[in-house]
Amino acid sequence: MGAPLLTHILETSLYVAELERAEGFYRRVLGFEPLYRDHRMVALRVPGQGVLLLFLHGSTEAGGDTPDGHVPAHGGSGRQHLCFAIPKVALEEWEAHLAGLGIAVESRVVWKLGGVSLYLRDPDGHSVELATPGLWANY
Repeated sequence: MGAPLLTHILETSLYVAELERAEGFYRRVLGFEPLYRDHRMVALRVPGQGVLLLFLHGSTEAGGDTPDGHVPAHGGSGRQHLCFAIPKVALEEWEAHLAGLGIAVESRVVWKLGGVSLYLRDPDGHSVELATPGLWANY
């Protein structure tokens, strides 16, 4: 018997040194809008149904109680990676957008299935990938 239906990743987290700086990067470069903000985190709307959570380093290690229930402890350290899907027709527009903002593309990879990935770094050194279809067999 297999697992019940799971449809997509809803949220993912990065751990950052400065919330305002990280939020500014994701808003300015990727166009994400805030959904929620407090002293320890920012939740940003990713197009579609996704959410990017930016947490201050160390702010989640003890877990925490909310009016809705307890959130277990979590955290991360070091450089992390995440990838956002972009349409193939938008690839050149993304390259121009990044160049216009002075954001260096660390690497551009053309995959054997035809997808193209652009890799850049956020202010905390995390690896941010923008990928067109053809990266994986299911994308």
